[in-house]
Amino acid sequence: MRVERVLLLLPTSTYRTRDFLQAAESLGVEAVVGSEETSTLESYQPERLLTLDFLDPAGAASSAVRFHARCPLDAVIAVDEETAVVAAAIAEALGLPHNPPAAASRARLKHRMREALAAGGVPQPSFTLARTGDDPRLLARGLTYPLVLKPVFLSGSRGVVRVDDRESFVRRFDWLSGFLATPEMRAHGGDEGDSVLIEEYVDGREVALEGLLTDGRLRPLAIFDKPDPLVGPFFEETIYVTPSRLPEAVQKEIARVSADAARAIGLRHGPIHAELRLRGESPVAPVMIEIAGRSIGGLCSRTLRFGLGISLEELLLRHALGREVEELAREAGASGVMMIPIPKGGKLKETRGLEEARAVSGIEEVTITAHPEKTLVLLPEGSSYLGFIFARAADPESVERALREAHARLSFEIR
Repeated sequence: MRVERVLLLLPTSTYRTRDFLQAAESLGVEAVVGSEETSTLESYQPERLLTLDFLDPAGAASSAVRFHARCPLDAVIAVDEETAVVAAAIAEALGLPHNPPAAASRARLKHRMREALAAGGVPQPSFTLARTGDDPRLLARGLTYPLVLKPVFLSGSRGVVRVDDRESFVRRFDWLSGFLATPEMRAHGGDEGDSVLIEEYVDGREVALEGLLTDGRLRPLAIFDKPDPLVGPFFEETIYVTPSRLPEAVQKEIARVSADAARAIGLRHGPIHAELRLRGESPVAPVMIEIAGRSIGGLCSRTLRFGLGISLEELLLRHALGREVEELAREAGASGVMMIPIPKGGKLKETRGLEEARAVSGIEEVTITAHPEKTLVLLPEGSSYLGFIFARAADPESVERALREAHARLSFEIR
């Protein structure tokens, strides 16, 4: 019997290579690594390594079809925002279960997502679209503040800024125009590299939903509370804790709005990650901020386990291969992660207090992903964290407390 083979689309910048490869190994599945940079080992392992242009979905699909002719593939997995559209194009070309490529593109491009949500009647911020060549002084006159400015093609809060008046709008718009004009952004943004989404700032608590779609039906896997206020001017995420402490009725509304959003965009198969704000108090009204056709980013997936210790990556592989996953519930207890924020820009020289942080009750892991001498760039320009802290305990309050205490024991020398 042939061993099942899965194509993992792994950008060189992703944190998740090890976790996905371990999941494939635990399932006895052969992993083929698709990356945007050619590996020096590709000529020695042509059946395990594949170079793909993630900015050219049609070309990547053609390459995958040729690979499939000699090494048949049984599933395709996008590990992040950058590869979701490519994964949909490849899966469609191979006749594998997938999201329609147009839906994957709508989920990736924020203005297309907003248009689809508006057509579907999904609650979301009001919005308009501008171009970097527009005069911000003219734009600023007819707007109601506060607002949020966003590039349409980036994720992880990169390039996202809050503005509270005309003066800050002009200043931030000029900054964002310059940022999007850099060679990296021009190459990454393509035809939409000069688009700027101007949207209403929604006040309220923020939550995230991790879910799994099967033939258009959403199964919520976890709802995360974000206990730190995200009020701007930049939106660096820090703590995620699950299960949510929100009332069950509010959690059901979060799941309903997320399902409606996926349906409006056209997402039908595979993981989704949704970010929502909770407007008002009685009743609480979930507002869709963003929904992506991929799973949670960074190393945050390590907060989730299913059944008898199955990782989120293994669950996603099982689902992509058509195996049974409905009976695999999230394990009991609470868990959480802190994405360690960068306190200032510069070069990381030393990390102190690791052993003290790891000794905090409830702490499961402290991982510093920024290597010594790495140049650290703050949001909104930057796109990474210092590392991740993971905790598990009987209840969400204990998890949050452990994360904060462990973080307080860490210090970083940055020059």
